[in-house]
Amino acid sequence: MSASLDSGPHRPPQTTLRHRLAELRGPATVPRPLDARALAALAANPGCRRRAILDGAGVDKTALAAKLGAPSGFGQSQFAIARGNAFEKKVKADGGRELLALLGIEEPGTVDLPELTAAGPQGRAARTALALREATAAGRWALFDHPMLALEVAGSPVYLEPDAVVVHPDGRWTVVEIKSFPMIDGSADAAKVGAAARQAAVYVLALERTAAVTDGAEVAHRVLLVCPKDFSNLPTASAVDVRKQVAVTRRQLARLTRIEDIAAALPPEVSFDVAECSPEQLASAVERVPHAYAPECLSACELAFHCRERARAADVVAALGRSVRGELGGLTTIGAVLAAARGEEGDPDDPAVDALRRARALRTEALAYAGTSTGTGAGTRAGVATCR
Repeated sequence: MSASLDSGPHRPPQTTLRHRLAELRGPATVPRPLDARALAALAANPGCRRRAILDGAGVDKTALAAKLGAPSGFGQSQFAIARGNAFEKKVKADGGRELLALLGIEEPGTVDLPELTAAGPQGRAARTALALREATAAGRWALFDHPMLALEVAGSPVYLEPDAVVVHPDGRWTVVEIKSFPMIDGSADAAKVGAAARQAAVYVLALERTAAVTDGAEVAHRVLLVCPKDFSNLPTASAVDVRKQVAVTRRQLARLTRIEDIAAALPPEVSFDVAECSPEQLASAVERVPHAYAPECLSACELAFHCRERARAADVVAALGRSVRGELGGLTTIGAVLAAARGEEGDPDDPAVDALRRARALRTEALAYAGTSTGTGAGTRAGVATCR
């Protein structure tokens, strides 16, 4: 237990934090563990305290969104999950023969397969860390099937389970990501590869914690992405450089407000217990925690529809996107933006205000021109010719 968690006037002991998170989630509710996909999404929006506390407490956001009347279609379909599981099983069959062949190893018997069984995620993480150190010291190839890694996020431990980790004889550790989307002619969908890279970056960060206390160990920043080749079910692989994703994720996770700070700011009566609380009580509890909605949340968070509705009701510019929000500077509401464009508010020397007024003038001029060029016959043709 680190001193930052159990000392100081605003740092409750970890046991107290766990108790408070259990109260928020509902004492009878089993917590939903954070995975790398959710953690990558959380790191992409570190200013959202709402997601941080809900994920930290292990609240089922899918069930919460449904009870709030804003169910989200976010998430993989059961068909996609089944297809992915079947492909991963094929890749790892026969001692990982096909996976090891992608690494240039033709004989699986030369590769160690450490036993990682232990009680609970904390026990499995400890067993994985020990096995990684032993494999590195042995100087042999080793394949870790679904190891358990630990990473501290906003003051709370998170346990992560990559598809596989390979230990090289020279002490390098490589993360293996197995995905069921195809790699056609050596390349795959850029958006899907990017999502896989962000997810793998979280595993790399977790591995670096263990590598830091392991002699001779080094975590590779090129992960092995394994996908079906072309339109077949045969696996193929590509090395993906995740240095940029690792740097961004590390920086974003460091910006996350500590979970105990968010929990301490909530009144004792606040609860996210989906099973016991009414929709009205849940809506009130959720509104107690600030959110940072952006359109990107629609593909990354189960509460996106609910937060979008609230953002629109509040007339905030952020609902239009982070890039728009950044361009508008101190204009934080759509009403203020429109008023500035009309010349009713805002400092004329503000670059954002000046740009809005010039844009409005250009729009007015364009509409006026369109109005004078409407008509039939020769007039219409002349107007079109002028536009060209």
